[in-house]
Amino acid sequence: MTSNDTPRDPHPYVGMWVTADGFIRQELLPNGRYDEARGNRRSAYTGSYTVTGDHIDYADDTGFTATGDVRDGVLFHEHLVLYREGDEHTR
Repeated sequence: MTSNDTPRDPHPYVGMWVTADGFIRQELLPNGRYDEARGNRRSAYTGSYTVTGDHIDYADDTGFTATGDVRDGVLFHEHLVLYREGDEHTR
């Protein structure tokens, strides 16, 4: 295996983000895709995302776009506030 074949470490924002009540769960996948569940509805929204600094641009598979910003370890995604899964703010 050459150094060009070595996988890069995933972006620090990759992983599961959840609202404080756990109703919305948004997983940022290492391949630039996201999968968002709402309540019992798995994969309610899916699409791609790109990260520039602390800013995230989302493009839903249906064509809807949204943005988010990570500040002090909290993801502010449009009107949602999401925390890392297991964070003290989540139940």
